Amino acid sequence: MSRKKIVAGNWKMNKTPSEAENLVRELIPMVEGADVDVVVCVPFTDICAVSALTKGTNIAVGAQNMHFEESGAYTGEISADMLLELGVKYVVLGHSERRQYFAETCETVNKKAKVALAKGLVPIVCCGESLAERELGVTAELVRSQVKKAFAGISAQDAAKVVIAYEPIWAIGTGKTATAQQANEVCAVIRGVIAELYGQETADVIRIQYGGSMNESNAAELMGQSDIDGGLIGGASLKAGSFAQIVKYKG
Repeated sequence: MSRKKIVAGNWKMNKTPSEAENLVRELIPMVEGADVDVVVCVPFTDICAVSALTKGTNIAVGAQNMHFEESGAYTGEISADMLLELGVKYVVLGHSERRQYFAETCETVNKKAKVALAKGLVPIVCCGESLAERELGVTAELVRSQVKKAFAGISAQDAAKVVIAYEPIWAIGTGKTATAQQANEVCAVIRGVIAELYGQETADVIRIQYGGSMNESNAAELMGQSDIDGGLIGGASLKAGSFAQIVKYKG
């Protein structure tokens, strides 16, 4: 089954609004006409500027996190409605850095995913193992558990809208990359879990990205794999030329 690739840049805590404007202005003509879905997931402070610049282009805007409550006494948090009003379409949930540094859990990811879907946002739900877990041989078991918990109580109709990002933690920002075969094996495990939960039809349409030091040199090989439907790009998304090369990879 043919699934449209999706390449999303995760800028993390980088780029001031003026720097973001410069990057996006450079990027827009470079990715025009791309046959993949293009997303930039920017810091909250950049959303206004980037949304204004990308309006009418083929670049969609994503946020890097959101809260599961609509409003209230949650100092420093951002709601789905706030994102929607700014023109955000995608939201990254459960990134390993959120889990490691900010106490994100599979349960909070699930709560956030439900709210995002109810509001019309597209969740990019992250999962992945540490180097110690891979060396213990529990990668498949761990990822299966993360996916099941993230999708608890979500209907098949909604599940099909979610993008899953498989990110081996040991390959994020390290320059190390899982081999194309290693990455595809885990993405196939993830698709198998979705098939168990919802049936093969849903598993065939859900898109699974690989994240973990994907760059312009390895993008074609990684995205040429049977179960890899795009990339969640970190460092390479901070340079317009590098990100554009990934977006326009030659399969």
